[in-house]
Amino acid sequence: MKTIASVLLAVMLVCAAHAAGQAPAAQAPAKPKSSTAPNSSTAAHSGTSAARSTYDRTLLRPALLKEKAPDTYQVKFTTTRGDFIVTVTRAWAPQGADRFYNLVKHHFYDNASFFRIVPGFVVQFGISGYPPVTAAWTKATIKDDSVVQSNTRGYVTFATGGPGTRTTQVFINLGDNSRLDREPSGPFAPFAQVTDGMNVVDTLYSGYGDGPPRGRGPDQDEMEKQGKAYIDKGFPQLDSIKTAAFVGIPAPASKPKAKPTGSVPMKP
Repeated sequence: MKTIASVLLAVMLVCAAHAAGQAPAAQAPAKPKSSTAPNSSTAAHSGTSAARSTYDRTLLRPALLKEKAPDTYQVKFTTTRGDFIVTVTRAWAPQGADRFYNLVKHHFYDNASFFRIVPGFVVQFGISGYPPVTAAWTKATIKDDSVVQSNTRGYVTFATGGPGTRTTQVFINLGDNSRLDREPSGPFAPFAQVTDGMNVVDTLYSGYGDGPPRGRGPDQDEMEKQGKAYIDKGFPQLDSIKTAAFVGIPAPASKPKAKPTGSVPMKP
């Protein structure tokens, strides 16, 4: 009888252990994982954007980004204020068109702010929201282009501090700035035009005006050092770019699969 009782007791213990293994553990609920980007439905127009939380590491090596641009291409800017489209014509300014193409391809402008807006004059952007990226492009200048198109309303031009100094900053002309065509501190050679959504460009937040010393806008040196955090803290109403992406450029065709490299059987 003791043997039977022992067997029954062992069976009962095994069943109890199996049941305990299927029961949910008594533990606190896990915290939800944070998203890599804010929900676009809650992103405000005040500078907080549903943008990438990191950047393409290729941007840290500007010397590698020298691909020739198509003769014409379009870029859609999705911003905290709305969308607009820029159409690039390479023949107007080949050096500028190529640089812009490579920057857009690697998402340089994503999460960048429209930091200088002077009504009737220009909207300027092109300082990365990520300080390491900005530092990598500080001396990555391109050669000058001749001025073919005029700096009139809607045309897009690289900013420059003098001959041979263009890097990543661009501006959109808000009015007739044809005097820039002959400005000694240039050349200011338009390479593109806003062909859709200029009404969106006109409504980008301009309350801070120009940067110091002429206005209350951001200091470019601090932007380069601190990135987007500097804008979000001191200039929260500025609009920014969520994404800047090509429109109508097909993805590269997939490469054909390599054939097996094994030995070929000999014919009998």
